Parts: sequence; structure tokens; C-alpha cells
Amino acid sequence: MDTYEIKFRVNGNDETLGVRGDETLLRALRRIGYVEVKLSCEGGDCGACAILLDGVAVNACLMFAAQADGSEVTTVRGIGTEDDLHPVQEQLIEKGGVQCGFCTPGIVVSAKALLDENAAPTREDIQRGLAGNLCRCTGYKKIFESVSAAARQMTEGGDS
Repeated sequence: MDTYEIKFRVNGNDETLGVRGDETLLRALRRIGYVEVKLSCEGGDCGACAILLDGVAVNACLMFAAQADGSEVTTVRGIGTEDDLHPVQEQLIEKGGVQCGFCTPGIVVSAKALLDENAAPTREDIQRGLAGNLCRCTGYKKIFESVSAAARQMTEGGDS
């Protein structure tokens, strides 16, 4: 199998990586240490591997790594820090929208993408924005409430 050298930025870090033509972006990211991008269904059904690719939420399992050449990739680790949580992360904690945490990275990424595009989403907008993210523990009520509260916090407080 042929290999390709790709260059891209992940959470602000320049990365150069040799990838096989059939290697997914999910597998490549995990191989170089970005394990917060969860390996789950590998079929685009659960959203656990959601990342921002040039600002757009995508499932890393549905992309070949070579397609990310020249792109900016943001994982959940690039969205907030332990000392400076993004409002989505903060509200998921405050509202109890997190339980086991496995789906949380993908939900945070998808919610951020939604709020970057729509600062005042309705419940239906939030449902659509997170439709690709499956959670087996919490149900969705607290997750949707968390995203709605984060939108209010960002609008009122100017955090992003």
C-alpha cells in the first residue's frame, strides 16, 4: 500500500505524518497521540470521533487521513483547558450532561460547531446539531439543556 506524507495542524501544533491511502483520520490522529478522538463505531454512526476540520464538525472515522493534508484540525483538547473550560464543557458539567464521558468529546466538538454557526439555537436546532452524537448514559435532555445554557452564557458573557 502506498504511503503519503501529509502536513496539517492539530490544536495549533504542526504535524507531519506518513499515512497509508486507506488510513482514516481517526486512526492517524490516535496513532500520534490524540486519543481524545474516540475510536468507537468506525462507521459514522455515533459521533464519538467528531473533530473540527477547518471549523466544520466531521466524523474522523469517515475521512481518509490524506484528505486532511493542509487542514486545521481541532479536537476537544483544543477547545478548552482544565483551567479555562469552554462554556459547553462548563455547562455539561454543571447541568449533569456528562456521565461516563466516552461520547463527551464528540458532543463538545459538535456543540461548539453549532454555537459557532448559530449563537442562539432553538431546542430543535440543538437536536439537529447533535443528531450525529449518540449517548448511552445520560439521555439527551441534560445535554440539550447544557448546550442551551452555554449559548446563553456565550451571548451574555462573550466567551467562545
